[in-house]
Amino acid sequence: MKNKQELDALLQQWQAEEAAVRARISGLGCGVARPDQVQALTGLQAMQAMLDGQLPPPPICATLDFMLISVAHGEAVFQGQPMRRHYNPLGTVHGGWYATLLDSALGCAVHTTMPVGRAYTTLEFKVNMVRALTEQVPLVRAVGRVLHSGRQVATAEASLLGHDGRLYAHASTTCLVFERPA
Repeated sequence: MKNKQELDALLQQWQAEEAAVRARISGLGCGVARPDQVQALTGLQAMQAMLDGQLPPPPICATLDFMLISVAHGEAVFQGQPMRRHYNPLGTVHGGWYATLLDSALGCAVHTTMPVGRAYTTLEFKVNMVRALTEQVPLVRAVGRVLHSGRQVATAEASLLGHDGRLYAHASTTCLVFERPA
């Protein structure tokens, strides 16, 4: 278990990493990359271009207060800030918010494994919420990792974690992999 000083330092690191990404994408606005912008890129190259501010972040990130923080082959990390506007009638963050962060991490992790000309779509997505989230939790991270990426099927798992290491939810997905339409 980390002490308060270590937890504060980790939270500051997470905030600094988010500020660095925001600086790179500032002024870009939200949107969806045009096919001609991504057709010659691998999935990892496309995701990295988004982080570098060469491609716009998707509108859902602004709507639900989360963003892509990092990518590597087979991994994607999203960070979100639970806010009161994400609450359900019970006074905690709605399960759909958890699911959207986790689905983003899962899908983008799979995306990083796609070669040029290949794409994917979700066939199955399962989420388990194990702890309530409120605005008292400053930030959470959805960390998605690919378990298998083949010619026709990819699978991945993700965890939604607080800076203190607490697990709030975990999820898994199965994706269909196919040739990207021209």
